[in-house]
Amino acid sequence: QVQLVESGGGLVQAGGSLNLSCAASGRTFSAYTMGWFRQAPGNGQEFVAAISGSGGSRTYGDSVEGRFTISRDNFKRTVLLQMNSLKPEDTAVYYCAAVRTRNSTPQSGYDYWGQGTQVTVSS
Repeated sequence: QVQLVESGGGLVQAGGSLNLSCAASGRTFSAYTMGWFRQAPGNGQEFVAAISGSGGSRTYGDSVEGRFTISRDNFKRTVLLQMNSLKPEDTAVYYCAAVRTRNSTPQSGYDYWGQGTQVTVSS
């Protein structure tokens, strides 16, 4: 079992930056690929980014490529999403997720989810 808790959401102006953090419980954190997803009102869930258990592989959604950076600290059992050049269309609830894989970075099929944190970007 993995429990995930996100933090760091808030209100930011367009063009600004925000960092989201996800703290995970469990003994084998490095065995899990960690991902970030988001969901805006009226929209479906959107893949944002994923990082493999070792941190050696990262994948980003097209809409955030070049603006967002995912990283992890396996000792602290945390995952960070650094968001730069934020746009109003980045407004959504952001979710941290985990799936046990062999160092791949899938965009779906995650087994564990956090409760979400709201990010609002004003224009």
